[in-house]
Amino acid sequence: MTITVNGEPTEVSAGVTVAGLLRSLDLPDRGLAVAVDGAVVPKGSWAQSIPDGSSVEIVTAVQGG
Repeated sequence: MTITVNGEPTEVSAGVTVAGLLRSLDLPDRGLAVAVDGAVVPKGSWAQSIPDGSSVEIVTAVQGG
């Protein structure tokens, strides 16, 4: 199935979860915020499946000053 990740079409397995997507992209499971179709997904809900055709935005928290 195809989803859009940060503006790029991405092929993923059917039923992929937020956590699974992050693993497949070699991203850490800390310091990230994820939104699916404009709704922020709390880390406790990263086991939910991402529907086909969804738009996923992943942002990294950065400290600085």
